[in-house]
Amino acid sequence: MAPMRFHAAWIKSLLGIALALPLLTAPVLASERLKDISSVAGIRNNQLIGYGLAVGLDGTGDQTTQTPFTKQSVVSMLQALGVSVPAGQNIQLKNTAAVMVTATLPAFSRPGQSIDVTVSSLGNAKSLRGGTLLMTPLRGADGQVYSMAQGNIIVNGAGAGGGGASVTINHLSAGRIPMGATVERGVPGQLEQELIQIELIRSDFTLMQNTLTAIAKRFGPGTALPVDARFLQVRLPVDTGDRMAFLAQLEQVNVVTEAERPRVIINSRSGSIVMNQLVTIDPCAIVHGSLTVRVSKEPQVSQPQPFSRGETAVTTTDTAAIEEPKSAMIALPRAASLDDVVRAMNLLGANVSDMISILQAMKVAGALKAEIEVI
Repeated sequence: MAPMRFHAAWIKSLLGIALALPLLTAPVLASERLKDISSVAGIRNNQLIGYGLAVGLDGTGDQTTQTPFTKQSVVSMLQALGVSVPAGQNIQLKNTAAVMVTATLPAFSRPGQSIDVTVSSLGNAKSLRGGTLLMTPLRGADGQVYSMAQGNIIVNGAGAGGGGASVTINHLSAGRIPMGATVERGVPGQLEQELIQIELIRSDFTLMQNTLTAIAKRFGPGTALPVDARFLQVRLPVDTGDRMAFLAQLEQVNVVTEAERPRVIINSRSGSIVMNQLVTIDPCAIVHGSLTVRVSKEPQVSQPQPFSRGETAVTTTDTAAIEEPKSAMIALPRAASLDDVVRAMNLLGANVSDMISILQAMKVAGALKAEIEVI
C-alpha cells in the first residue's frame, strides 16, 4: 500500500482548524476588580426616617379639617415650647404641613457630620416651596435617634394659577435640604474585628473559586476562607495601622469573571424589551395572528297592517362574527449579533405585546439563545 502524502498547505489548514476549535468552545472571560463585584458585610448605608412639621408656607399648607394630625402635631409642639392652646379652638394652619423626612446614613459616620435629607408632604399640602423644616429627629430601624434635621426646603418646581386655570412645573410636594441633618450617633464599623466577611454580587461557585485564587496569589494562601458560594472571610493584619492599606490593596485584586450571560429583560407594565449584546437566535419559522370578535346590534321596526289595530314595535337583531386574519409564516435567519437579532425581529412587524409572546415562544422552542426575565 502506497504511503499517504499530505501537502504542506493542507497540514497548515488542519492545524489552524484544530487550534481554532478550542477558542470557539471556550467561554469568554473577563477581569474585574474585587471592589466591583463584592461588598464588605456590615459596611453599608442605613436608612433613617422621621416625622416633622414644615412651616412658613405661603398659604399652601395642609387643610386641618382633612388632616387632623397636623393640628395635633402643632398643638403638641406649642405645649412643649410653653404655649398653651385653649381646647376647642378651630385652628387654621394654611402655612404649616406635616411632612416625612428621610435620609441615608453612610457607613463610618461620626457625630457632627452633615447629611442630605428629603422632605415629603404627608397631608394635602399644595406646595412645600419656601417652607422651613423644624427640628426633626431621624430614627433608624432599631428606633434609636441617629440624626437631627432642620433647615430651609429647596423645591425644584414652580406653580401658578388664576381664574380656574393652573400650571405646575415639576413636583411641589417634595424637596431636599442639602446638608440639612447632623449626625448625633455613629454606626460602629467592622474593622476592629480580626476577620471581615466579603459578599459577592451573586452566588456562583466558579466566581468564588476565582476570587479565592486571586486573593491567595496576591496575599498568600490562607488569607481568604470560603463560607459558601457567596460569602468568604478574609483575615486582616494584626496591626490596626496596616489594615487600611491591606483593604485598599484587597479592593484592587483582579478576579477572573465570565462574561455576562445572554438575557432578555421584559417589563410587562411599561411594555419595554431590553436585550444585551450576547443574545442570538437560531433559524426558525414564525406565524402570529389574532382573533377579532365583533358583536353588533341592528334596530328593526315592526309595522302592523292597516286597520289591524296593531302597534308599531322596535326590535333589535344581534349578530356576532369572529374574524381571523390570514397570517403568513415568516422564516427568521440565524442571527449571531445584536444587530442581526434586531433586524430579524423587525421583520415580524409585531407590536410590543405580540413581541413578548413571540420571544417567549421562541425560548420554549429553543430558537432564542438567552434567558428571559420578566420584571
